[in-house]
Amino acid sequence: MRRQLLAARTLLTTEDVRRAAAELADAALELPELARAGTVAAYVSVGREPGTRALLDALRARGVRVLLPVLMADNDLDWAVYEGPDGLVRARLGLLEPSGPRLGPDAVVAADTVLLPGLAVDARGMRLGRGGGSYDRVLARLAGAGADPALVVLLYAHEVVARVPEEPHDHPVHAVVTPGGVRRLSDPPRGA
Repeated sequence: MRRQLLAARTLLTTEDVRRAAAELADAALELPELARAGTVAAYVSVGREPGTRALLDALRARGVRVLLPVLMADNDLDWAVYEGPDGLVRARLGLLEPSGPRLGPDAVVAADTVLLPGLAVDARGMRLGRGGGSYDRVLARLAGAGADPALVVLLYAHEVVARVPEEPHDHPVHAVVTPGGVRRLSDPPRGA
């Protein structure tokens, strides 16, 4: 399933990706979970991933504290504050990461909303990631800390599927944002 979804992304043109990123930002900014958030943990899209850069800049312009991941050697994630596009540096695996001070892996528990990358989400809210386990660790860290942020995935419309494979450690997400709008998958957390 991962191979098929990644292959479909390679067929997208630069213009498809650009247009979808603008539509994703517009739709995501309407989410109450983002409208009320003081801190959002997000990520910088790369390649043909659904674009996040316009959304990151819009959140930052609103005064939201945006945390971005820094991939550690063991595939766990550290976090740093997004200071704008000039504060991003190339990192391993083709990622873009913030160059500022590292806040530690537990910084994510302060987030009101966590934007998760993914390849697909199903109607139950189960997310299919790339398989590296980085965000499984993030979700386990949130659960272990008793944190209950809104969990939101940004995808292309065709990536909302009937069913994705599920592992016992998987956590459902609350909403998926596609260029066509928001789809609520489960009740938002208490504070959202």
